[in-house]
Amino acid sequence: MSEKRKRVYEALLDGATEGLSGNGLFDFVLERCPKATSKKIVRASLLALTDPDVTDRNILHTIYALAITHRMDEVGSTSDPDDDENPTEKSPALRKLKKMRAAAPELSEANQI
Repeated sequence: MSEKRKRVYEALLDGATEGLSGNGLFDFVLERCPKATSKKIVRASLLALTDPDVTDRNILHTIYALAITHRMDEVGSTSDPDDDENPTEKSPALRKLKKMRAAAPELSEANQI
């Protein structure tokens, strides 16, 4: 583990052990590691969740909540392509199927002649 990640990891565990959670824990980590980004804190959180030495359920829950919250901040709501879609708009597969059905009667009439 790199030295930077280890410092963020240790700050995260120290803050969670002191009873901090949510934005308080995030701010605590940023105070101890000013150059830490949200992404680095999320990675350190995931590392803490997989550490077999961390066994306190409350600490794990706090770190998990922090990781999820800040991971969703990174993703953002604007990057979800499904949010902008019109639910009544038909998919390309349905449009193709509709065209095929519309063309089918024409084909059957042509075969009868």
